[in-house]
Amino acid sequence: MKNLTFGIMAVLALFLYSCNSPETNNNNEIVNAAVVNGQPKVGDLLPNDEVCMVNNAYMGKKQLEVKYDGKIYYGCCADCQEKIPTQESARIALDPVSKKPVDKATAIIAKADENDNVLYFENQSNYETYFNN
Repeated sequence: MKNLTFGIMAVLALFLYSCNSPETNNNNEIVNAAVVNGQPKVGDLLPNDEVCMVNNAYMGKKQLEVKYDGKIYYGCCADCQEKIPTQESARIALDPVSKKPVDKATAIIAKADENDNVLYFENQSNYETYFNN
């Protein structure tokens, strides 16, 4: 009976893990497991589709998709959906390391602070430099 119970638990665990396996962002970087299994920590990579790119905030769930100029951006509400095509600040951020403009649709996004604000990076190297210093 123990073996049957263990087998059922193993299959259930595998099923649940496959539903919650780490996703990748637009740059094919693995998103930290902490994001999938609970609240992300400061410095964790975030899935682009769970970030409101107008408010620059991690929302913890999938956001509304907005297609603009062949790219996909995300907003939390109808107001954000209207701002993304009309306000460049909703689509472009400054990389905190290189100080270069980065397109939010293709950026590496990480949690900046305990208030769920985010930072956008043009590449993995800049992300690592920022959080390892």
